[in-house]
Amino acid sequence: MDQHSGPENESASAVSPSGPAPGAATSTADSRPDAPSGQGQRAADAARVIQGVFSTQQLDNVGTGTTKRRAISKSYWFVTESTDGALRVQPLNSSLVPSGEVEEVQREVFLRDYQPEPEFYQQKVYPRMRELEESIDRAEAARKNGQAYSAEFEYGKALSIDEDNVRANFGLGLTYMERGDTTRADDIFQRLVNLEAAFNEEHKHLFNEFGINLRKNGLLEQAVEYYERALAMAPQDENLHYNMARAYFEQGEAEACLKHVARCLEMNPAHEQALALRDYVRRLMQKIEAEDDSLASGEASAYQLDPEN
Repeated sequence: MDQHSGPENESASAVSPSGPAPGAATSTADSRPDAPSGQGQRAADAARVIQGVFSTQQLDNVGTGTTKRRAISKSYWFVTESTDGALRVQPLNSSLVPSGEVEEVQREVFLRDYQPEPEFYQQKVYPRMRELEESIDRAEAARKNGQAYSAEFEYGKALSIDEDNVRANFGLGLTYMERGDTTRADDIFQRLVNLEAAFNEEHKHLFNEFGINLRKNGLLEQAVEYYERALAMAPQDENLHYNMARAYFEQGEAEACLKHVARCLEMNPAHEQALALRDYVRRLMQKIEAEDDSLASGEASAYQLDPEN
């Protein structure tokens, strides 16, 4: 049995736009004597968490020679504040949705350099974020219902808005594999393995499912490379080690298989599937060694291996 890690909820690569339009509030606690306390204070603080679209400006040199001049350029960012107060910024792409690398900025820098853009968010960014989310939701519903071509169409629409969207890339890759199109699935694999966000904790169940499907579709080298990338991000994930062991087993790499089974069992000695795989591989290796000894002594040996024993 393949192992899936993490919760079964799915998250977009940007903060869901389904909530209220963000403002430019801070999360600083109210120090007044009558300020709320306990649960009320936490709710009040949460309401002041920063979330929304902000802009920065910089001076650029434009033109050359006698036509050279300085012009102000403006960049837009989607900003979120975590519960620990960290501020993370992500650029908007040409379709005006958050996409690309997320960076953390110091609060002093943020307050100095970033300007709130609530109207730009409400009129331009929010509608595109909703369009992206709705396309992915329709695609996932179609895939769940076995409507592969409808799913492909909707995932394609989502990726035309944000080509790096993790959910859409995973979903499209799984759609291709489910209909046996391993060539296109491999193209998605090449994209995903270079997307750092694909291996974030929030997407763990998706990258596990994708790796399992790579193996089941015979893309064993890709499955091993994929799990290596995942383990670099989450080396203490017992189920990743188990799934890596399965991929190595199907490649015929018994020693590598047992190595990852051992790592899995170090973390969870009661992992039933890992224990069964370890015992089976050991029995298989013993039978192969016995056959080699028989052949070396000129004796004939014939047997069938039952993976369930």
